[in-house]
Amino acid sequence: MKKAIAVSNQGVTMDTGRRNFLKLSGIGLAVAGLALVGCNDDDLIIGDGNSNVFDLGKGDVGVLNYAYALEQLEADFYSKVVNNFYSGISSQEKQIFTDLYNHEVIHRDFFKAAISGATSNVLPTLEFKYNDVNFNDRNSVLATAKALEDTGVAAYNGAGRLITNPDYLVIAGKIVSVEARHAAAIRDLISPKTAAFSGDDIINSNGLDLAQSPKDIVAAAGSFFKTPFSWKEQGIG
Repeated sequence: MKKAIAVSNQGVTMDTGRRNFLKLSGIGLAVAGLALVGCNDDDLIIGDGNSNVFDLGKGDVGVLNYAYALEQLEADFYSKVVNNFYSGISSQEKQIFTDLYNHEVIHRDFFKAAISGATSNVLPTLEFKYNDVNFNDRNSVLATAKALEDTGVAAYNGAGRLITNPDYLVIAGKIVSVEARHAAAIRDLISPKTAAFSGDDIINSNGLDLAQSPKDIVAAAGSFFKTPFSWKEQGIG
């Protein structure tokens, strides 16, 4: 049975500057040598549910491609923020956004290197849209960053159970911890010196962060993806 992730809009034109190749190659080479394992008969699919579909693959392949799509989105968003900082931004906020951008580029490029080293079934570069984001307005940028970071944490938490290779699970844990630091930093910029960095909208009564399924994550982030196209026309799958 296939687990369809219907994405009505897809999308990224990337700024690939300032990659940390030392960190990337160190992680990427280690992961590229690992075996990608299918855990069951479920497939993760990204597309419009009809002809415009790219099969992310089964098991760990699908999870890695899924994470790669989300990291493409975050890296693209922050590239737009740092290439045109909103008016009146403080030096502290510039540094925070620059750090977040660099982290997301490393995450994005890591997944591309890891997947490419193990399979030809690699998600292509996506394109995104930001119809409701005013990159010249601090509140709009911070609200979008908050939504993306909270979604990213919930996505990794929800996908962890789908990973069968323990080495991948360790790496996913290391990445989601960074994403959680991002989320806390953005929340602190919005509401400085308050408890909002770990609000009850993301931390449940057991002190645990939210975990969401790929279906729910794509429903939440789908508006950022541009018009879907035929993946088969890209020579993939």
